[in-house]
Amino acid sequence: MNTPHSDWITVGALAEGFAPEAFILPQLAELTGKQFNLFFANGWEIVHRFDAEQLHWAAADGHSSGSASYRATSIRPGIYLVDFLKSEHGQDWSISLVLDTLTHSFTAVIGRLPREPETHEGLYHLALAGKSLTRVDAQFFHGSLDTPWREGSCPHAPTQELVGIRNCYRYSPTEVYEHIYLNEHYYAWQCLKGVEQGLCDTDRAHYYKIADQLYLFVWREKIVPTLGLVMIDLKNHRSDGKIFGYAGGSFDELSNFPVSSYCNLVNTTVHAHD
Repeated sequence: MNTPHSDWITVGALAEGFAPEAFILPQLAELTGKQFNLFFANGWEIVHRFDAEQLHWAAADGHSSGSASYRATSIRPGIYLVDFLKSEHGQDWSISLVLDTLTHSFTAVIGRLPREPETHEGLYHLALAGKSLTRVDAQFFHGSLDTPWREGSCPHAPTQELVGIRNCYRYSPTEVYEHIYLNEHYYAWQCLKGVEQGLCDTDRAHYYKIADQLYLFVWREKIVPTLGLVMIDLKNHRSDGKIFGYAGGSFDELSNFPVSSYCNLVNTTVHAHD
């Protein structure tokens, strides 16, 4: 079978491929005028205030403050995904917040792309050195909304409930992908239709259960430096999130574009354990 495209592309080119007729969820207006005080389990306390176009944050200890454009969506009532980029101390950061007003808790994902020199280290060298094959970094934080943190305040937790599932994601009439969640650390993907048709890989993955049949899924790619983050609602067959990476090959421009899909279960594999 001939594939129309066999070469790896930049995240910027991927964004262009996803854009036409994409099944993107609309920006939520209901956060406008609201404020949340995020009490992190690590001791941080950061106020986030929303207006129609900008998110403003300020840490109680002064270590971080600023404003940025943001995207806010929801695929389950009472649970919001807020995503934005910030630049501090010469570093660009991807910030994604799962704000759970049902349990008054949150999960924050702070991501960082590798600088250009880091990408010059080959996969074989990284493997021999016992290092992660992807140079994309993601840190996960939990906390409580508007009330001081107490142990157990956030029910969001790592999960293996997606392991064994094979899902199909239709992001637009022209972009279709398949995911196979292999184990607690890795997943496999392939592009069935679209600008990456014929490409596939296995990458580092992170899974968190947010609510019944609602998951936060994060992946970090090793070939083209990419951070992907989506909420997956198996009950309502929708996913929503973003893909973050360098727009081109020059490391001087970022691409952070939304992705939403209609998803369906293909099959589930259950391995027997002796």
